[in-house]
Formats: sequence, structure tokens, C-alpha cells
Amino acid sequence: MAIIDNAIYVDGLRTQSPRSLDETYELLRERDGMAWIGLYRPSPEELRSVADEFGLHPLAVEDALKGHQRAKLERFGDTLFVVIRPARYLDASETVEFGEVHVFVGPGFVVTVRHAENPDLRVVRRRMEAEPELLRLGPEAVLYTILDEVVDGYAPVIAGLENDIDEIQDQLFGNQPDVSRRIYELLREVISFQRAIGPLPDMLDRLLRGSEKYRVDLELQRSLRDVLDHVHRAVDKADAFRALLENALTVHSTLVTQLQNEETRRLTETGLAQNEEIKKISSWAAILFAPTLIGTIYGMNFDQMPELHWPLGYPLAVLGMVAMGGILYTVFKRKHWL
Repeated sequence: MAIIDNAIYVDGLRTQSPRSLDETYELLRERDGMAWIGLYRPSPEELRSVADEFGLHPLAVEDALKGHQRAKLERFGDTLFVVIRPARYLDASETVEFGEVHVFVGPGFVVTVRHAENPDLRVVRRRMEAEPELLRLGPEAVLYTILDEVVDGYAPVIAGLENDIDEIQDQLFGNQPDVSRRIYELLREVISFQRAIGPLPDMLDRLLRGSEKYRVDLELQRSLRDVLDHVHRAVDKADAFRALLENALTVHSTLVTQLQNEETRRLTETGLAQNEEIKKISSWAAILFAPTLIGTIYGMNFDQMPELHWPLGYPLAVLGMVAMGGILYTVFKRKHWL
């Protein structure tokens, strides 16, 4: 059964705990009170039963059935349809887990539909049942308390993300290879958090603007403004986190580029030094090659060779070797190869 909790409240006190939706409808007609029905992943039949009883708009019912909605507030006549995205920080994986709760608020009823374990609305119900004065204010007070609980739950998320960002800033200049991946993953979590809380300021503004028209209690309006202040701080924090992480990516990219440039320069200098050595070796090899060529020619075992029996042949051959080596040395020296 999708019903988590189901109660009839009269003058701020819980008077009945019906076991079925039909019993809830019957008791609500008998008593001038408020029904608060808590559903968890209801079936289409269960949600349509509630929709038929309280006149919920089909589009809102369809959204509540499908889930996976962004935070929003829509008004259909006297009925408010609110989608809120609670969040929870998971320290082990350094990720943010998001829930989803749909709230229908109308004259004499509140229907909550959850698609995730978070948030535990039983906490909200116990809080309100412990404060009859607040519960006496009606369905709008229930909506305020749910909003307050969800927004308060953002504080641990902000603290967890802030701690991770501090760690990244410490690692940024430590040349750790996985820091860029961690920045990207944390940036993804921050962007998801922004999407969850981004619509809330406008939603609360709209609630406050309609307070006079729908005769919302003055103290309740003040409480909603306090929630709005907390939301603005959360939004500002998320914006600052995103800017810090984007700057961290830029700084990390710059540092990586500098390291690559230094490595390239080092390799270039090494290559140039090797080139100079190759030039020297090649120059001396060429200088030694000239006399070797001459000596090799006259070392061949042929009887008929020019100047083979000439008295000046040997001195001229040696002189040629020296002269050719000297010429090559001079040429290479002028080219700064030696």
C-alpha cells in the first residue's frame, strides 16, 4: 500500500487515522478539519482516487505519477501543486543524492507524493503534531514546514561541497594527476544542486505575493520569508562554488600547459645539444674520411696506377691528405660545427 501516513486534523490536533482513502474522504466530510495524506510511489488508481476526491488538475496528477520533475510551483484554482527537490550529501562517494516530493495543497487537504526515501516527511508530521498552533494554520502551514525541512537539509550538502572544494584547492598545486577529474565530478554535482534549488526563490516569491489574496497568516508569511532568506544564501553559495570550480579548472589547465611547455623546452634543449654533438662527430668523420679515401685508393693491389713508382708520389699523397683535412676543418669551423 502506498499510504505512508493518513490523518484527519481538527483545530490543530490529530483526531482520526483512517486506514483507507475512502475512510479518509468520509471522515473529512463529517468533520470540518484538514486531511493530510502521505503517499509513497502510489499506483495510478490510488492517485486518481485522490484526484477525483479533491479535484486535482490532470496535468499535475500526471507529473506526480511520472516523477523526474524540476522544482516548480503551479496554481490550479484554489489548489497549489509544488515540486521540491530535497538533497543529501553522501560523503563516501562525494556526491549529492536528490529526492523528489510533490505536494498538493488545497482547501482542507494536503497530499504529499514521494518518489524517493529522501525526505522523510514523518519528521515534518511529528514536528507539526508537536506544535498544534502551527498545525492549526491549515494546509499552508504544512507546505511551509515541508519547505523549511527541505531547505534546512541543504545546509549539510553545502558544508560537504565546501569541504571538497577546500581539499581540491590544496591539491591543485600538488601536481596530482587525478585532480582535474575530481574537479569535473564535483562541478557536475554543484550544477545539479543549482538546478534543484534554482527555481526556489521565484517559487517562494510567488507564494508570498499570493499570501494576501489567499489570506495566509501573517506569522506564516514571516516564516516563509525566513525560508526565502535561507534559499537565497544556498543559491549564492552554489553560485560561488561553481565559480570557484570553474576557476580551478582554468588554473589547473594553465599549470598543465606550463608543465608541458617546460617539458617541451627541456626536450628541445636536449635535442639541440644532441644535434651539436652529431655535427661535431660528422665533421671529424668527414675530415678523417678524406685521407682515408686517398690511402685506400693507393692501397689497392694494382700494378698499373698513376704515379705508383714516382719518387714524389708518397709526399704528395700525404700532403693531399693533410690539405684536404685542413680545408674541411676550416669549412666546418666557419659553420660552427666545430
